[in-house]
Amino acid sequence: MKFTKISTAVFLLIASLSVLGSRPAAIAGNTIKIGEINTYSKLTNFTFPYRNGWELALEQVNNSGGVMGKKLEVISRDDAGKPGTAVTIAEELVRKDKVVLLMGSFFSHVGLAMTDFAKRNRVLYLAAEPLSDALVWAKGNRYTFRLRPSTYMLAAMLAEEAAKNPARRWATIAPNYAYGKDAVKAFEKLLKARRPDVKFVAEQWPALFKINAGAEIQALSEAKPEAVYNVTFSGDLARFVREGRMRGFFKNVFVVSLLTGEPEYLDPLKDEAPVGWLVTGYPWYAIKDPAHMRFVRIYREKYHDYPRTGSLVGYNMMMAVAAMLKKAKSTDTEKMVAAMEGLTFDSPSGSITFRKIDHQSTMGAWVGRTAVKNGKGYMIDWKYAKGSDYLPSDAEVMKLRP
Repeated sequence: MKFTKISTAVFLLIASLSVLGSRPAAIAGNTIKIGEINTYSKLTNFTFPYRNGWELALEQVNNSGGVMGKKLEVISRDDAGKPGTAVTIAEELVRKDKVVLLMGSFFSHVGLAMTDFAKRNRVLYLAAEPLSDALVWAKGNRYTFRLRPSTYMLAAMLAEEAAKNPARRWATIAPNYAYGKDAVKAFEKLLKARRPDVKFVAEQWPALFKINAGAEIQALSEAKPEAVYNVTFSGDLARFVREGRMRGFFKNVFVVSLLTGEPEYLDPLKDEAPVGWLVTGYPWYAIKDPAHMRFVRIYREKYHDYPRTGSLVGYNMMMAVAAMLKKAKSTDTEKMVAAMEGLTFDSPSGSITFRKIDHQSTMGAWVGRTAVKNGKGYMIDWKYAKGSDYLPSDAEVMKLRP
């Protein structure tokens, strides 16, 4: 009899645990799973705020009832900045975790690998950060979309302002991979279109995150440029700025610099931040648009920190996915792709549309000049450049798409 009581108790305990153990599965059945991949083990100054951004948006979407009566669930993984790792993770997320779509990525070479995966496996992929033009043009496909402005768009924004400077002799420096190559190619083409008199007298291609800043500055100096187009970022940018300042290289050179006004890259420079550079960036502290001010307020309330560019990208990405699912009313891939084409949604940076012709979004960027105040770099004389104003025509895109 004693044995029977113990057995019954054990049985009831096991049954109870089984019910508890089955609860996550039941909850999972009431969620829409989304796969997210990014380089969290590197470039933490961008990817951590980026994760904060999409987590904030995810919380808002789910607190508002989710989509189609279901909560959104994000399964996030780190690709370590390696294309092969990203593809392996993508396969696991799709086949094992049964995610309905993939989103994220930072580096362009990783994004291009994900673009190929999306095409081969017919999986919807929303690229958040990869900026290479090839992602939506030469390597573009039905299943790949991009949120951030491309290198072409950012170069067009800068070229418009750079053309006003009288400098004729130009040099470029950019990391030697897809993003850097596309950024230089686009800027040279767009600046020459506005200023046929300019001449590019030197190109420097340091390996990503392995820049020998002294040697690069010396090579640029020997070409005697009047202006420089810089595409380095993160630690490479810091070394380039410090070495150039120490050697007096920037004194009589007009510098145009991609991304340098973004807090991720400008803030770490502190009082060493360059002065007078023409840059793209994110002056979050000075934007007075009500929607953006609300975003800053709720972001700071949640994280007790200010937003970076990554924060805005992550937030907009998650809101784009939610808007697409509401429009598609389905997690069928083909229906989601159809919903993404021409999708328009509101964001802290204004209304954004994903063009049907090339799947590039019209998210814009801020263009201005760098300055230093109270020992910190910031942007002045800035303006918001709408992405739709800096995209090539449909006829041009048709020549670029496969």
